[in-house]
Amino acid sequence: MAERRAGPTTPVRPAFDVTDDRLARAAWSRLAEPGDEVAVALVEQLGAPAALAWLVEAVNDPARARRSLVGLAEDFGDEREGLDGLLGVTGIGAAVPTDDRRAPVRDPRSGPVARLLRAVARWAPRLDGLDPRRELHVLHRLDGSLVVPGDPGWPTALDDLGAVRPLALWVRGSDRLAELAARSVAVVGARACTDYGRHVTGEIASGLAARGFTVVSGGAYGIDAAAHRAALVSSAPTVAFLAGGVDRLYPVGNTELLRAVVGTGGGAVVSEVPPGSVPSRVRFLLRNRLIAAFAGATVVVEAAWRSGSLSTAVRAAELSRPVGAVPGPVTSMASTGCHRLLRDGAAVCVTDADEVAELAGALARDAAPAAPAAGTRKAPRDAAYDGLDAVETRTWDALPLRAGAPTDAVARSAGLAVSEAVGALGRLEIRGLAERTTGGWRRVRAG
Repeated sequence: MAERRAGPTTPVRPAFDVTDDRLARAAWSRLAEPGDEVAVALVEQLGAPAALAWLVEAVNDPARARRSLVGLAEDFGDEREGLDGLLGVTGIGAAVPTDDRRAPVRDPRSGPVARLLRAVARWAPRLDGLDPRRELHVLHRLDGSLVVPGDPGWPTALDDLGAVRPLALWVRGSDRLAELAARSVAVVGARACTDYGRHVTGEIASGLAARGFTVVSGGAYGIDAAAHRAALVSSAPTVAFLAGGVDRLYPVGNTELLRAVVGTGGGAVVSEVPPGSVPSRVRFLLRNRLIAAFAGATVVVEAAWRSGSLSTAVRAAELSRPVGAVPGPVTSMASTGCHRLLRDGAAVCVTDADEVAELAGALARDAAPAAPAAGTRKAPRDAAYDGLDAVETRTWDALPLRAGAPTDAVARSAGLAVSEAVGALGRLEIRGLAERTTGGWRRVRAG
């Protein structure tokens, strides 16, 4: 607990070492809500310890903190431009007309200084009693770890989020998040999914797991749970991003599933808010940006018109990540969101793990579809006659299936010169599509 002196002006004195970078980042993950651009900018420019020390000063002596903004500005140049740079913003504040139109003055109520002071007002209530060592102790009891930028396991893909990147990640399971993110696909969709969506999700997730991809999702009911479950059945790692603390596996109905994610196959359960934090609608939506940035590609299997999983797809597209959508029956309300993505050109159509691997993987490794497994009813993608030129195709079409036909009869039937038919028949024979018989030439049955 933070120590306080009695009286109306009792200063805040953190009980922990604010100069420790890991403790400071853990503290900031409690102070600031996910996606707080001002907190991210302040920590980025000053460092987590210095930013936390400045916040303590700002709460204890607001007048002095306001004056210190000038000092911060001097560190970065002109007061106005320096604070814009500090906060990572440009053009904030309404222009106030002056006599000199070339030099508009900003409304101080909406400028960068005001924005920073409003942020202090948001953070200050959480500073009272703040001690991240408690959350770290809880995490230690869960065999978890705190992963921060600069750690070997930090997934640098999350840095692409820029002004809304996370300050730290609270992890249960494997802390090698960078390795898990290197070859990964987010499989997301509706909580209220259909049997069709659940089946397709299982096929895609298990196929991706067999190809060495980490399956990433949000741990929710429906499509998310089906994706995690298929990866676990394939003994492959899967990562679940939560909207609340990793000590509160949510939803409760998926507790055993999320425990399996932590304990099986080298997967992880991850959150940017510390233990004890409760999930909320806003945090769910903000959690989706982490899924989109972490994974190399995002696939939406089933989604209604206003499904939250669409925000994951939109953010992935904004980050230049490939996005795929699985089509469903045109009469199914559970697929209207997927059809919307396809219609708007925000996603490409994918129907199985082969197509998702092509979307997300390395060109040399994943471009060629795998052969269908023995005993499956799935037809091969390539027909025997694919790749024939026009003359060869016409010759092949003219070949009889049973009794052989003389070369001139084949040429006549194909509408070709005999010399053209002779050359085409030789090439078809080399490819195993035609054979000589006692009566002439006939087609070889494919497959």
